[in-house]
Amino acid sequence: MMHKTEGSGLSSKRAAGLRLPAHWALSRTQGFTLLELMVVLFVIILGFSIVAFNLSSGRESTQLRAAARDIVSALRYARGQALLAHQQTTVTLDLGDNSYQVSGRDKVFTIPESIDLSLVTAQDELTGEGQGNIRFFADGSSTGGRVTLERGGSKWRIDINWLTGQVELEDASEGAHG
Repeated sequence: MMHKTEGSGLSSKRAAGLRLPAHWALSRTQGFTLLELMVVLFVIILGFSIVAFNLSSGRESTQLRAAARDIVSALRYARGQALLAHQQTTVTLDLGDNSYQVSGRDKVFTIPESIDLSLVTAQDELTGEGQGNIRFFADGSSTGGRVTLERGGSKWRIDINWLTGQVELEDASEGAHG
């Protein structure tokens, strides 16, 4: 029986000897230092700052693009109305109020004040009060012109072909492909 006790005594000492360094190693790696936590928090805050900045600038460019597309829609609608009704239809742009209106409709559409609006059109279509028209004729042609929307470094240009009345939207921002 003693022999069994010695055998079991040796194996328990060996097991206890192996557990002690393993336990000691675990106790050293169970936590993080204050410096490590500060670095992680700094990286997380920096990441959120970059994401927030990108989201806010993305919202502004999206708002500019949406305003340009809305004007394009109004111009195309006016051309379609001129063709269907066989009569002239105008889109009046008010540069002072940053707004526009399609003839025959009561609704006035506004553009955010932060967007700069400019208009190039026929001399006869300027009213002299900060307003100008793009006129579409019954055959689909127009007075032609260009509407430019700009905010910061972003710029969208809407070209209206005088012969065909076709309306095209182009990103004219610096460095834009297109």
